[in-house]
Amino acid sequence: MTACGNPPEELPTMKTLKSESPENKDFKSAEDNTNDQFTTASEKTEEKIDFSNVAIEPLFEDQVDFETFSKSNFRAVKVKDCIAVAKSKKLLQFTLDDGSGTDRTILSGIHEYYEPEELIGKTCVAITNLPPRKMMGIDSCGMLISAVNKRGENEELHLLMLDPHIPAGAKMY
Repeated sequence: MTACGNPPEELPTMKTLKSESPENKDFKSAEDNTNDQFTTASEKTEEKIDFSNVAIEPLFEDQVDFETFSKSNFRAVKVKDCIAVAKSKKLLQFTLDDGSGTDRTILSGIHEYYEPEELIGKTCVAITNLPPRKMMGIDSCGMLISAVNKRGENEELHLLMLDPHIPAGAKMY
């Protein structure tokens, strides 16, 4: 594992979920919005998503024994910083808090789907015990986990993002 050597940065605060514009008839004062964080999932209305045109890759038929699976170290990571890698159209360089106290650098080819600034402060899932892999001269120490599917002719990629209350370093089982 390599350390980035970057000084620790303060994580950005979350945006409120409700619009605070005066034109919004549901506008609440900032004090009222603080109680919104305690809204349960059953109280929120679900957005309807049309999956009728989505193609999913078939499941693997090969089985992995539990001992092999348990060697994979999946962890919650907090995105401290994210930048586009110079001279690359695809790569984003993430500086992550993995709970170890040392920043972790992971490169991911997801720039087609995400802008770096929208990922800062997010909580994601990474596999942290892969050997370092040099990409564009930078050691990538792990892999961020994404879901991929096809919708019509277009491939979609969704970086797995977790509840922000999950601390950096939490182990996934």
